[in-house]
Order: sequence, then C-alpha cells, then structure tokens
Amino acid sequence: HFPSMRTPAAMIVGLVLCPCGLLLTLTGTLAPNWRQVSRVPDQPVDVVWEQGIWDICRERQSTHDRLCGQADELGYFEQVPVRVAQGLMPSSLVLTLVGLVVAALGVRCWQSEPRHLVAGVAGLVLLLSGLMSLVPSSWYTQELWALPAAPGSTLSVGYSLVLSYLGSCLEILGGLALALSFHHWCKE
Repeated sequence: HFPSMRTPAAMIVGLVLCPCGLLLTLTGTLAPNWRQVSRVPDQPVDVVWEQGIWDICRERQSTHDRLCGQADELGYFEQVPVRVAQGLMPSSLVLTLVGLVVAALGVRCWQSEPRHLVAGVAGLVLLLSGLMSLVPSSWYTQELWALPAAPGSTLSVGYSLVLSYLGSCLEILGGLALALSFHHWCKE
C-alpha cells in the first residue's frame, strides 16, 4: 500500500486564498483611498480628496491631475481608527507572510506526506492575520462618517477599504481551510 501523493483539497484552498488575500490587503494598506471626500465647499465641484491610512491625495476628476502628500488640516491622522489601522494593517501583512512560510513547510512541498500539525498551525496564524486586518477595516467603516471632514462635503467608501475587507475575508477562509489539517493530525 503506497501513501497517497495527493495534497488534501483544504490545503490547496488555503494556499490559493491566503496569497490572494495578502495581495488585496497589501494593496488596501498602501493605496490612499479608504475614504473619498467630494463636493467640498470652497473647492471646484470636480475635486475629490482621497484619504488613506498613510496619505491624503487631491484629485481633479476633469483633468485627472492628482497630488498626494496633502496637509492634514483637520487632524484626520490623529483619529483612533486611523492610528489603529496604521498599526494593525502592517502587522497583519507580516503575520500573513509568516503564516504562508509555515504553510509551505507543512503542505508537503518536498515530502511525500504533508505535515498536518504544521499546516494546522499555519492555518491558525493566517486566521489571526485575517482577523487583524478585518478589525481596523470594520472599525474604520463604522467611524467613516465621524472622522473629520469639511462641513457639507459628501463622504463615500474608497476602493482601498473594500480591498482590505476582501483580503481579510480571503485570509480568514484560507486560514480556516488550513486549520482543518488538525482533523487529519488528530486521526493519526
């Protein structure tokens, strides 16, 4: 009787979803568009301010002129949800990389049989990293309209926040799939 050379489907799912989640979360972390502020009084109608967790950009939509590094006149970066996102999002990215390295060690790679315990631990690490990026994304969304903006302006969700959400969910699902490896480990 020869050992099965097939990698369990749950491990494959985890190894596909987690790197996709990492890319989405990385883009969401770096891109300056967690919130868009438009129709700002005393500004041209086609000017949109894009606020991220690291930068504020001003874009004129009619000409697509974009200028980043704008001054934070309203204290946006001092707000607690923004500060928490500045801490948790990069921490989540680092933890995701660690989880993917551990997952690579557990999901056979160069062995005939996967290491179910190692893959399960990687799943827990990736699940934690997904939760670490979901918390600031959720909190920021909850406080989106409470964060400082010019009175009378229109606020909307930016694409970076959506990408952070999606990346977090993919990491959580991938982490759960890898954590199913504990079931095989317990049976052994």
